[in-house]
Amino acid sequence: MDYTSLGRTGLKASVMGLGCGGHSRLGISQGKGEKAAIEVVHAALDLGINYIDTAEAYGTEGIVGQAIKAVKREDVIISTKKSLAKDGKQVNLRAAELMQGLEASLKRLETDYIDIYNLHGLKARDYDYALTELVPALERAREQGKIRFIGVTEAFVEEPAHPMLEMALKDERWEVFMVGFNLLNQTARKNIFPETRARQVGVQLMFAVRRALKNFETLKEALGELAQTGQIDPDRFDPEKPLGFLLEDGKADSLTEAAYRFCRYEPGVEVVLVGTGSIDHLKANAASLLKPPLPEADVTRLKQLFERVENYTGN
Repeated sequence: MDYTSLGRTGLKASVMGLGCGGHSRLGISQGKGEKAAIEVVHAALDLGINYIDTAEAYGTEGIVGQAIKAVKREDVIISTKKSLAKDGKQVNLRAAELMQGLEASLKRLETDYIDIYNLHGLKARDYDYALTELVPALERAREQGKIRFIGVTEAFVEEPAHPMLEMALKDERWEVFMVGFNLLNQTARKNIFPETRARQVGVQLMFAVRRALKNFETLKEALGELAQTGQIDPDRFDPEKPLGFLLEDGKADSLTEAAYRFCRYEPGVEVVLVGTGSIDHLKANAASLLKPPLPEADVTRLKQLFERVENYTGN
């Protein structure tokens, strides 16, 4: 496994992070049991992955807590989150409720501290409230040693152009961002990553691979939609096998591999989150992320093809 410095936190994080949410939630969403989910976490640790991202809303904190007993606590970086949303509706989460959530997460994770505690899926409309009501409580928790660093994750599906993160970049109190980015939506390159790099804000990346990048059929559907809405030029890709050039001459073995490599080497990206309930998929994705960058000409071609895309996530 390769490792990187996570912004100004001083943490040495694996370039691949284990995401415990998404469609799989360590396999729990697919009907697999807790024992199998714990085995996925153990397999990640065996691969040298030391970065684990979970959340109260995922229902996997307890699994992570059980799994990390196999290693020294200081050898793993835990990122977890608390949402302002309740039952799918946005609410004004009070500072006291946030701290109750933190205590519950600590208990489920069976740890005395959380490395990165994030406000989960924060939207632009709620940013000012979070900054005045919730961040001071997080700062007090950090002073108490219950969390080490304060993070925020965006609501990428609803806000694919990153308006909340643009607001957050104006405040030095955030130490880690979770950013949506993939080869279909590269907007973070121009309005987020230059500033996170300049300000040394750590970046954990989500949405590197989603449904649209699963295979050529789903990609064909996605690019057809983007062409119809005028976000890409239909004359610049093969409609029958879009992005097939990425697999020519053995450059990549699959679209998934190409997508992960594209994200891994984007300047500003530090940890790429990968979610799965399969140990075989976990190993394959780790192998993809450890391969060298895509050919420069192909990266340039991808940048040019998707440069106008702003309102698409690939989900």
